Amino acid sequence: MIGFETTLGDFTIELFEKEAPETVVNFLNYIDSGFFDGTIFHRIVPGFVIQGGGFTEDMSQKRTQPPVKNEANNGLKNLRGSLSMARTNDINSATSQFFVNLKDNDFLDHKPGNFGYAVFARVTQGMDVVDKIAAVETGRRRGFEDVPTEAVVMKRAHRIAPQQFKQ
Repeated sequence: MIGFETTLGDFTIELFEKEAPETVVNFLNYIDSGFFDGTIFHRIVPGFVIQGGGFTEDMSQKRTQPPVKNEANNGLKNLRGSLSMARTNDINSATSQFFVNLKDNDFLDHKPGNFGYAVFARVTQGMDVVDKIAAVETGRRRGFEDVPTEAVVMKRAHRIAPQQFKQ
């Protein structure tokens, strides 16, 4: 389990280690190094996704580790509350950025002719916080669209021991 503490509240995710092993190892490396602490949700599209994990408040992109293999063919779907790796048009370009699906986005799933986006986790607590993040006002900033006008900061992202997790 991973806990995210944000300026708008906290949410918890469960990782799918069996279905997306390389993606989960990559994500945990970023968690354990403190990489996400101080980054923002830099792209918010209501009714679609909130995206973060790569930019600081001043919209500077952080240096990442090499890309990870796309595991979108793992059978998991981009359903509401699932987390997937963001990438460019290069199928195997995902590094640190991820998004939370705000609705079922089946067009992002792996299928013939569309490799898709690798689902690797799901929100288990705090989807109301994700929805609160999705509702913030956005605009254009430093050449980017859909950026919150007031930064939504990931103050801390960390592992949660099973005994710390409250159902």
